[in-house]
Amino acid sequence: MYRIDIWVEHKVVIEVKSVDVVLPIFKKQVLTYLRQTNCKLGLLLNFNVPVMKDGIERIVNGLDE
Repeated sequence: MYRIDIWVEHKVVIEVKSVDVVLPIFKKQVLTYLRQTNCKLGLLLNFNVPVMKDGIERIVNGLDE
């Protein structure tokens, strides 16, 4: 069972990870949350990077992959 890590104002889904490599399944997980909540924007945050800006991935519901 999956649970959304952070859901901001019912508009943005945030998934938090701390992994060496961001796998495609993590992006699919965020996209699934976006579809289930009818949100448009999701952020995948990976804290296992030297500079945090390199660990942020923006995912938009409705865009072709």
